[in-house]
Amino acid sequence: MRMKSFILAVAVAMTCFVAMAVTPVETLKELKERIAPDKRTAIWDVNATQQGGKWVLSGTVGTKAQKQAILAAMTKSGYGNYTDKITVLEDRIPQNRKWALVKLSIATLRTEPKHSAEIATQGIMGAPVKVLEKRDDWYRVQMADDYIAYVPESSLAFKNDVQMKNWRKAKRYIVTAYDSRLVTEPHGDETVSDLVMGNIVEFKSTQGNWYKVATPDGRTGWVDGADIAELSQWSQQGFSAAQIEKTARRMMGSSYLWGGTSTKVTDCSGLSKVAYLSNGIILQRDASQQALTGKIMKKGTDWRQYETGDLLFFGNEKTGRVTHVGIYLRDGKYIHCSGQVKINSLIPTASDYPYLYSPLSASRIKGMVGTKGIKALKDHPWYF
Repeated sequence: MRMKSFILAVAVAMTCFVAMAVTPVETLKELKERIAPDKRTAIWDVNATQQGGKWVLSGTVGTKAQKQAILAAMTKSGYGNYTDKITVLEDRIPQNRKWALVKLSIATLRTEPKHSAEIATQGIMGAPVKVLEKRDDWYRVQMADDYIAYVPESSLAFKNDVQMKNWRKAKRYIVTAYDSRLVTEPHGDETVSDLVMGNIVEFKSTQGNWYKVATPDGRTGWVDGADIAELSQWSQQGFSAAQIEKTARRMMGSSYLWGGTSTKVTDCSGLSKVAYLSNGIILQRDASQQALTGKIMKKGTDWRQYETGDLLFFGNEKTGRVTHVGIYLRDGKYIHCSGQVKINSLIPTASDYPYLYSPLSASRIKGMVGTKGIKALKDHPWYF
């Protein structure tokens, strides 16, 4: 019996040794790589240090779920006795400002909380955002595509949980025209707000073919019924390469703006986002992120295997770093935003073959909606 007890004690000790073999530093590193690998879509700045023989966890994460994952991993690794000094940003936001809707036709989001900072992306009217942090008159928010950036307070209409729930249940319309206007009266000329494709407004009433609607911050006006569609019905559309191509071609000649993601101005990945959103599909923000989604076709794929709507990714051939994206059309042609929205060819002998070389890869979005990084607006819990 004493021998069995000894063997059992050794086994228990070895189990604890194996569990403790992974240090908190290594645990945090593994967790970050697994659940927060991209700083563009996750806030994670956590460190583990030893103080007086005891581990101390300190730093910042964006969400409660991230912190819970850290604490669970610590317990699993055998480190139950530690000091928790991790700050969760979303816990510091008042309940009535946990959510917001973009209230302008187009709002600019930046990499830092100041107007002189680099443009990160754009948000359009009615786009829901999760509020993570307040810095003076700026808010750090997370978009429906998971992208995180700073936006001025003046661009947002704040909502609490109940108000957001009511908004999701309300009858809403989405702007389907390339651009439009919200005016003070049917057929009127006085503008309440400009509107761009993808803007979402709340229904109030109708007068003939004119619809009275409200912006997220409560401004009301009238919009031509030909320029909008009822959101819940519109969102049920199936995949349409024709719709994606139509929107991209509609932007031909428009200028390039780093961070642009609207029909007014766009960058390369913004063009693909705008085109796909017109088909009810939310893509990741940046080209390097989009390149990791969908059905991936590696470098060397014959262009004859591409289909309309496939995303083509270009960049550094030596490092494999993606820096540009275009949308394949047909016959070796693709549309992209480089200086301006234009069409070029993948065929070296073609007159419109550009300085860009062959794609590093391509991704097919068709048939892949609902997989990682490709979200159907109709299935996104922030919208419905």
